[in-house]
Amino acid sequence: MATDRDEQLRQQRELEEIRRSFAEMGARMGSMFDPTELDELEPRRPQVSPPPATTDRTPLALQGRPRWWWAGALALVFLAGTAFGWLVTGSGDGGDTPPQPTTAGPPETVIVTTPPETRVSVPEACLEAAEQADEVIARLTANIRDNRLAAELRDYTISAQACRGEAPP
Repeated sequence: MATDRDEQLRQQRELEEIRRSFAEMGARMGSMFDPTELDELEPRRPQVSPPPATTDRTPLALQGRPRWWWAGALALVFLAGTAFGWLVTGSGDGGDTPPQPTTAGPPETVIVTTPPETRVSVPEACLEAAEQADEVIARLTANIRDNRLAAELRDYTISAQACRGEAPP
């Protein structure tokens, strides 16, 4: 009985020690779980220092331009360049029409060549192999697995090998 009571007291002391260390850590770090004090809820007004006294007597217009002014000036230069380019190219047609020849002479002879027609020819063995492959697939999908399937598969193998031998590289 005495050991249970001693163990319970030791656990309570450890728990209090842990709570105290967390409270100290929260005070150091400013825990966000602790309620804030009422004086902290009032908005703090930042300390505003008076503007530095300027010693030079340059006019305000010469001290520097604001950033928006430079952006506006850049946009204005861009628009002026675009307008100038539009005027130089000639009313914005963009040169879609090809230039007309200026010399008047005999018309040139134009020779039109057509590429040679390519005719595809397939060896007869390849056509037979394709037909036999269709037969083999049809028997397999119909689940016909007997001597007829074995014969079709053997014929397909022979035709496919012949096709490989006859086909151009």
